[in-house]
Amino acid sequence: MTEPDQAPDTDRFDYNRNNMKVLAVETSTMLGGVAVVDDEKGLVAETRLNVKTTHSERLMTAVDNVLKQGELILSDIDVFGVAIGPGSFTGLRIGLSTVKGLSYATGKKIVTVPTLEAFAWNFPFCPHQVCLMLDARRSEVYAAVFKWEDSGFRRLLPETSIKPEDLLKSLEGTVLFAGEGVSLYNKKIADIFKERALIAPPQTMVPSPANVAMLGLEKAKNGNYADSWTQVPYYIRRSEAEVKWSEKV
Repeated sequence: MTEPDQAPDTDRFDYNRNNMKVLAVETSTMLGGVAVVDDEKGLVAETRLNVKTTHSERLMTAVDNVLKQGELILSDIDVFGVAIGPGSFTGLRIGLSTVKGLSYATGKKIVTVPTLEAFAWNFPFCPHQVCLMLDARRSEVYAAVFKWEDSGFRRLLPETSIKPEDLLKSLEGTVLFAGEGVSLYNKKIADIFKERALIAPPQTMVPSPANVAMLGLEKAKNGNYADSWTQVPYYIRRSEAEVKWSEKV
């Protein structure tokens, strides 16, 4: 294992070769998971876990399971990917820490993927705007709006923390809504959009580990790696604990 005061030795790996394998972790919501993709075969294996305690208690077990499903060992993996946020503060920290640990242990590089971008890829070729809403607490949502163009998604609204009524009032036309925020604020959506609201089916209501892995693979092929020492989660805003602390001082 790499010593704590040394950077991982990534120079010995050929990151331009074909058949690159990426193992990615998604822990932005309570329903997270792990996936492995292969540059030639596509999705190799994926596992989901409904975490009612914490991701830390089950995540490494999920990593082991997905490797076994793909008949792989850890050294077969070339790059580790992670959904970087926004989302659950605890989940994001655990996901990134896990991927950093795997990077340090193997000397392989990491890539980061914005959670809501990966989420949008649940709905490729959708002709309407795709509005993604995760619960941000304090009567807000983490949201972004995407539109499919040519062969990918374009951001119409970058990731933000916003009150749902302000988000909804900014949208026009028919919109596809997805995410845990939809169930929390479905009445507001119905009141404002009525028949113009399309609600995603339940099985597509959370970000996909496979999408994180596929987008991570593209970033790796383009050499767009993250610094495993300095990378932090993309929180967007301060945690509730930080806000309460600042109010005291």
